[in-house]
Amino acid sequence: MENATSVDGFLLLGLTSAHDLQPIFFMMFLTIYLLNLAGNGVILMIITLERRLHSPMYFFLGNLSCLDICYSSVTLPKVLINLLSRHRTISFLGCITQLHFFHFLGSTEAILLAVMAFDRFVAICSPLRYTAVMNPQLCILLAAMAWITSFFYALMHSVMTAHLNFCHSHKLSHFFCDVKPLLEVACGNTVLNQRLLSVVTGSISMGAFLLTLLSYFYIIAFLLFKNQSCRALRKALSTCTSHFMVVCLFYGPVGFTYIRPATASAMSEDRVVAIIYSAVTPVLNPLIYTLRNKEVMLALKKIFGKKLFKDHQLHGGHQ
Repeated sequence: MENATSVDGFLLLGLTSAHDLQPIFFMMFLTIYLLNLAGNGVILMIITLERRLHSPMYFFLGNLSCLDICYSSVTLPKVLINLLSRHRTISFLGCITQLHFFHFLGSTEAILLAVMAFDRFVAICSPLRYTAVMNPQLCILLAAMAWITSFFYALMHSVMTAHLNFCHSHKLSHFFCDVKPLLEVACGNTVLNQRLLSVVTGSISMGAFLLTLLSYFYIIAFLLFKNQSCRALRKALSTCTSHFMVVCLFYGPVGFTYIRPATASAMSEDRVVAIIYSAVTPVLNPLIYTLRNKEVMLALKKIFGKKLFKDHQLHGGHQ
């Protein structure tokens, strides 16, 4: 059997074979990518510059924004290049690297969302102990745990996939390299890879999701049974709404894609869903956190208001 290391590369079939639609897709994905860079870049900037946002909640939000920039950058630049090129190839090493970083960053986001839910649980249920519990050392430790655990999880997928034999067509029915499209064109026994994809990926994503739900369950139970105040409940939950919306946007498509087995009939559905979690969700995250967060909005007005005021003074001075 041909060894996987002898494979030169793969052909990414992309989103569509219709040449007339490719310029439309190019402009659409270019706009999405630029909005992602701008939106998440602004959040990183205001969290860095505004001292009032130097708290655990915004530390994790900064990590999330950094993740969203990197997450889209793993796939979208290659998609844009392929939409302008007739040769949609990717090298074997490039394919495995893309697969690794896609799962690395995606898994980090799943764990980070659970950590952010825990942060909200401590802030609402133990406000007097919040500063002591969510100290800088613990925040850095939790963030590092998310990044390091996810790196080794992704390494497992990339190593296992790299050792497969690809003796069939090297055409991937996807717009980036992922485990399921590669399993579709692999020959030999892929049962272990399938099980790792379903069990390990399912365990990490669903485990993080259940921990997130558990945090929200305790928050609601605490507010209902301790305070017995609907007003306090609404006020507390309003601080969690943005995070919960991001959780739903992330876990819905991911759960749909990776828990099901890899079959040819499912690949077309996976491509559509992949657009949501690799391109659309990272753009929506900064919008959700900005529009629904008063502190972020005030920081935006303060930073950009100062800049506009200085520009106005400078312009007036030249006049």
